[in-house]
Amino acid sequence: KVRSLEKSLPEESHLANHDNGKMPAFSDKVNDAMTLMPQEPFHRGQNLNNSMQTIAKDAFSENQREIEAHRVNLQHLCRICGGSFKNDPYKRSHPVHGPVDDEMHALLRKKERRATSWPDLLNKVFKIDVRGDMDTIHPTNFCHNCWSVIQRKFSSVPCEVYFPRKGTMEWHPHSTRCDVCGTSSRGIKRKKQAPSPQGGKKLRIIAERARKIMYARSQKQVNGKSIMKKITNCKKIHLSTKMLTVDYPVDFVKSISCQICEHILADPVETTCKHLFCRHCILKCLKVIGSYCPSCRYPCFPTDLVSPVRSFLSILNTLAVMCPVKDCQEEVTLGKYSHHLSRHKEKKDKGTFVYVNKGGRPRQHLLSLTRRAQKHRLRELKLQVKAFAEKEEGGDVKSVCLTLFLLALRARNEHRQADELEAMMQGKGSGLHPAVCLAIRVNTFLSCSQYHKMYRTIKAITGRQIFQPLHALRTAEKSLLPGYHPFEWKPPLKNVSSITEVGIIDGLSGLQQLVDDYPVDTIAKRFRYDAALVSALMDMEEDILEGLKSHDLNDYLKGPFTVVIKESCDGMGDVSEKHGCGPAVPEKAVRFSFTVMNITVAHDNESIRIFEETKPNSELCCKPLCLMLADESDHETFTAILSPLVAEREAMKNSELVLDMGGIPRNFNFIFRGTGYDEKLVREVEGLEASGSTYICTLCDATRLEASQNLVLHSITRSHAENLERYEVWRSNPYHETVDELRDRVKGVSAKPFIETVPSVDALHCDIGNAAEFYKIFQLEIGEVYKNSNAPKEERKRWQSTLDKHLRKKMNLKPVTRMNGNFARKLMSKETVEAVCELIKSEDRHEALRELMDLYLKMKPVWRSSCPSKECPELLCQYSFNSQRFAELLSTKFKYRYAGKITNYFHKTLAHVPEIIERDGSIGAWASEGNESGNKLFRRF
Repeated sequence: KVRSLEKSLPEESHLANHDNGKMPAFSDKVNDAMTLMPQEPFHRGQNLNNSMQTIAKDAFSENQREIEAHRVNLQHLCRICGGSFKNDPYKRSHPVHGPVDDEMHALLRKKERRATSWPDLLNKVFKIDVRGDMDTIHPTNFCHNCWSVIQRKFSSVPCEVYFPRKGTMEWHPHSTRCDVCGTSSRGIKRKKQAPSPQGGKKLRIIAERARKIMYARSQKQVNGKSIMKKITNCKKIHLSTKMLTVDYPVDFVKSISCQICEHILADPVETTCKHLFCRHCILKCLKVIGSYCPSCRYPCFPTDLVSPVRSFLSILNTLAVMCPVKDCQEEVTLGKYSHHLSRHKEKKDKGTFVYVNKGGRPRQHLLSLTRRAQKHRLRELKLQVKAFAEKEEGGDVKSVCLTLFLLALRARNEHRQADELEAMMQGKGSGLHPAVCLAIRVNTFLSCSQYHKMYRTIKAITGRQIFQPLHALRTAEKSLLPGYHPFEWKPPLKNVSSITEVGIIDGLSGLQQLVDDYPVDTIAKRFRYDAALVSALMDMEEDILEGLKSHDLNDYLKGPFTVVIKESCDGMGDVSEKHGCGPAVPEKAVRFSFTVMNITVAHDNESIRIFEETKPNSELCCKPLCLMLADESDHETFTAILSPLVAEREAMKNSELVLDMGGIPRNFNFIFRGTGYDEKLVREVEGLEASGSTYICTLCDATRLEASQNLVLHSITRSHAENLERYEVWRSNPYHETVDELRDRVKGVSAKPFIETVPSVDALHCDIGNAAEFYKIFQLEIGEVYKNSNAPKEERKRWQSTLDKHLRKKMNLKPVTRMNGNFARKLMSKETVEAVCELIKSEDRHEALRELMDLYLKMKPVWRSSCPSKECPELLCQYSFNSQRFAELLSTKFKYRYAGKITNYFHKTLAHVPEIIERDGSIGAWASEGNESGNKLFRRF
C-alpha cells in the first residue's frame, strides 16, 4: 500500500526525503498519516490525489506553526549556556551579533585587545563561532552571567572562576522530541552523574591535607619574603609595579619584578640559577642571609651575578611607567625614567638649597660659568682631590676625577655613558682600530666607495668617528701585505731584485711585446714569491715563538728553520664581469697559492717541529700568490705568467732567508711541494698527455690495459727530473724511432715540464672522480647491463633520468650537470646505495653494490684525513686488504664495465695510496681544498 502511494505521489515523497534533515517533524507527520490510513486497496483516481494533498498540507502547516513557536522560545534562552532570561531578576540580555557595549569596549582598550565585536569575543572566550547561526536553530542573545564571564576573562581574576568548557550548549533543529519547546521557562537541564559517596569522602580528605600543606608553605614563604624586604628597605628608591600604565598579565609582571622586593627591576642582575633581582637587593641579601639564591637556595656569590640578555633589557626599558612624584602624571619609558627623575631632583635642589647671596646677582649654575669662574668656585674641592691623589694614588689626579665621574654615572644608572668613559680610561677610545675596520670591510665584501658612504653616515649621525677613514685602512693594509718587512737572502737570489719593498705587481711586467709574439690578452696580478713568504712568516711570528717556548728552546735561537710549503694551483670558469665595461679578457681565471704546512728547527743534531698547520685545507692559511684572468688550457699564456714565479722558486731553493723576528735575525730554508693540483693541471705543467691518454697515471708508467689487468700492484716511478729527460728524448729522437715507438719510450711526455710537482693524489678531486664513476655504475645496474651490454643511447639516458628522480625523492639530491664536491659527499653513502637498490630487482646485485660501497667508505678516510695514523689507524692497516677486495669485485661482479679498462682515480686509489701515505704521512693535508675555498672568495670579490 505504501509503495502504491509513493508511485502515485512522486513529488511529495521526493520532497519529504530531500528535506528529511531540515524538517524532521514534517516528515514524521506524513509518515504517521500514512500509517493511520485504512488498510484496504486503493483505486487510482482523483479522490485519492485530493485526499493525499489535503493530508500533506495539514501536516506542513502544523509543522510551520511548531517551528515558529520553537523560534519564539529560543529568544528566551542564552546562546552560550542555555539558561532562561526569566531567571534573571533584571531580565538582562546581550545580542550575539554586532559591536560590543561601551563597558566591555573600555575594558578591552585597557587590556590592549583588538576584538571589537561580540562574535570575535565569543569565539575567543567560549570557542563558539556564531557567524553561521540560524535563528530557527540558535538563540540570538546571551545572558548577563556569560557576559560577566567574558568580563572576568579580561580582568585580573584567577582562572578558576571562568565559565567551564563543558557548560556550553549544543543546539539542534526542532523535532518531535524537542527539549527547547518544553523547557523554555526554566532553561535546559543537563544530566549529571551522581558521584560515589565513598569516593567523594576520600577526595575531601586528600584535598584538606593538600590545603594544609600549601598553607604552611605559603606562610613560611611570606615570612621569608617580608624579612628580606626589611633587609633591602628599597621602597623609596625602587618603583612599584602599580606604577605601570598598562594592566599587564600577572605572570609578565612577575617576570619584570625583583623576586625579593617585588618592585620593577632596577639595574637587574641574573644569578647562575637564572633568577632576576635588583642589584641593590641581591647584594644586601647575600651579605645578610648568606651566599645562596633567595628564590631557590642554590649557591650564589656576588661574583656570579651577570647582566641579563640584551633583548630582555630592551623590553624592560620600553615599559611605560607613571611618574610617582606628586603633581607629575607624566608617562615615561623605564629606560628614560632616571633622566626624568633627575630633572625633578634638580628642581628640588634649586628650590631647597639656594645659596643666599646678600646683594648682587643670583648664584649661577656651575656649567653656565666661564672657565675662570669654574676654577674659582671649585678651588677648595680641587685642592682636596689633589691632596687625596698625592696621598693614595701617587699624584694621579686625572684617574681620581675620572673614577669619581664614572661612579656618579653608575649611581644614576647611566651605564651607556659609563661604559664609554671606561673604554676611554682603558685607552681603547670609542673608535675602532683601523685594522679592525679593514677586517670588517673585507669580511662584509664592501667596496671602498660603499665603506666610505657607511663611514660618513655613521660619523654624521653619531658625531663620533667610530669607523676610521679609508686612508687609515690603507696604511693598516700595508703592514699586512707583502713588501712591508725588510729581509735579506744569503747568497742573493739569482735574477731577482734585492729590493724588499715590493707589493702587488703586474703579472705581465717584463714580457717583451713584439709584433710576431703570441698575443697575451689577459690581466694578471701577483706578489713576488719571496716577499709573500716573508709576509706569511711574520704573520706567524707569535706561533713560531710560542712553539720554541713549548719545546723548551731559547727565544733567541737563530735557526736554521726549515719551512715546508704546499703549492696549489687551479683554474676556475665563469668569472665574467656581470656588469660594467672592463677589458675584453677570457671568462676564466687561474689562481696560484701557497700554504705554510710546518716549520722545524735544527737543535743539537735533532730536527724539532715547532709549528704544524692544524687546518691545512682552510682558506685562511692559503695565501694567494698570483691571480690571472686566463684559461688554464692556454699553455702559452699560462707559462708566460707563471715563469717568473717558477724562476723565483728555483732561486730560493739554493739560498737562505735572513729575517728579523722577535728582534733577532733568524735564518730560514724552504722546501716547496707542489701537491695541490688536479690531474688536468698536473698533466699540463709536467708536460704529459691529457687524461684520456693510454698512459693512465701521473705517478707510474702503467697503461690503461696494464692497470685494468693488475689493479693493485704498482709503485710510483715518475718524477719531474725524469719527465725533463724524457722530453729531451721526445724532442731530439736520438734513436730515430717511429712516433709510436718514441711515444712508448717517453711514456706519454709530449711537452716541456715547467713546474715541479710531487707525484701524489689530490684527495678532493679523487673523491669527485670516484663519485662520478659510482654514479655511472648505479645507472648501469638500473639498466641491467650485466645481462645485456648493447643498450641504445636513448635507453641509457632513461636510466640516468630514473636515477636522478629517485635520488631527488629519497636523498634530496638535485641533479648536477657536472659532479662537484658537495654532490660527491652526499652520493657516497650507505643510504644512497639502499635507495638505488630499490630500483634494482636482483638481490645478488644488491649485495655486490652494498659491499662495493662499504669497502669504498672504509678506504675513503685514509686519503681524506689530515693524519690517518692518528685519526683512523685501523682503517689504515686494513687498506691493502680492502683495496684488493675492491679490485676483485670490479674484475668479477662488475666485469662488464672494467674489462680491459679502468678510470684514472680508481687506479690511483687502489694502487698508490699506501705508498704516498708512507712517504708523506698524509694525502688529505696536501690536497687542493684550501685553494678551492679561496676560489669562492675570489669569485665573490
